[in-house]
Amino acid sequence: MSEQAATRIERKERTRQALVDGTLELAADRGFAALSLREIARSAGIVPTAFYRHFASLDDLGATLVDQGVTALRLALREVRRNPESSVADTVRFVFDQVAAKRALFGFLTRERHGGSAALRKAIALELQLIVRELVADLSRVRALDDWSPRDLEIAADLLVGTVADGIAAYVAATERDQRTIVDNTVQKIRLIALGMDNWWPPKDR
Repeated sequence: MSEQAATRIERKERTRQALVDGTLELAADRGFAALSLREIARSAGIVPTAFYRHFASLDDLGATLVDQGVTALRLALREVRRNPESSVADTVRFVFDQVAAKRALFGFLTRERHGGSAALRKAIALELQLIVRELVADLSRVRALDDWSPRDLEIAADLLVGTVADGIAAYVAATERDQRTIVDNTVQKIRLIALGMDNWWPPKDR
């Protein structure tokens, strides 16, 4: 690849990232659904027609944000779970490390999870459901849960994922002083859920 071509690719990537950063900043005040393509393009210093060199549509931009946040987190968690030495606390703290590194992005995704953009809500919900399904697969391999039905496992996985998601929402909205407490509290909640799972017997009359 020539130096000129490499420079062009780098410039395009910088503009693409500027569009992402501008979207996060603008959406912090009004939400993604209220943003126009024109103002997002202006935030990156380009004309509106140039937007389409980077994204097919605003929905495509929203999908990219989901990919950079929830999808990346799901794939990273998959690798963490392959380490047999990882504890529940280690996994939860790993999640918050990822969130801390992309706080603006996860703040955006947390707000948009229940926000005004239907396409974005759907994309986030789908990725969270994929995390639940992968956790169900993990739980199904736990010998102590052999008597649990698929529905029981899904309810437990949904509770675990929902608890962490709520912790993330509190974390991104908190002051730096309170963030450590939120992480510690979330770890404790997950431990309590795990303890309850160890001591709960699914009803037989289903």
